[in-house]
Amino acid sequence: MNWARLALRWILAGFFIVAGVNHFRTPALYYGMMPAWITWPVTANVVAGLAEILGGIGLFFPATKRLAGCGLIALLVAVFPANVHVALLGRMPGTDFSPATLWLRLPFQAVFSALVWWAAVKRTPEDKAARWS
Repeated sequence: MNWARLALRWILAGFFIVAGVNHFRTPALYYGMMPAWITWPVTANVVAGLAEILGGIGLFFPATKRLAGCGLIALLVAVFPANVHVALLGRMPGTDFSPATLWLRLPFQAVFSALVWWAAVKRTPEDKAARWS
């Protein structure tokens, strides 16, 4: 068993679950990030929050880790326009992030996607041998 991949998968699971719950605790933060062309911000926020929670839970189980990882990577791609939007605005409503921080968040999403891919999606010889990978 690759303990580094397992540990990272569990860390990512916790992160996504907490982030998903935060969509329901402080929805105004997420509404402020959405570009004006998103005409259904409440629905978008609920869908994103549920996707993060379910994806995070899915990372805990070998049988669902790959599907959950693919879904979370798709979610990271889907929310990227909101992160570009706040970087272009130079502010993220409800926070005191500097404009530089908002720009630095953008490449981090690619790193985060790569970590999810490595921890949950990438097939290893061990995964191929396991029945429920």
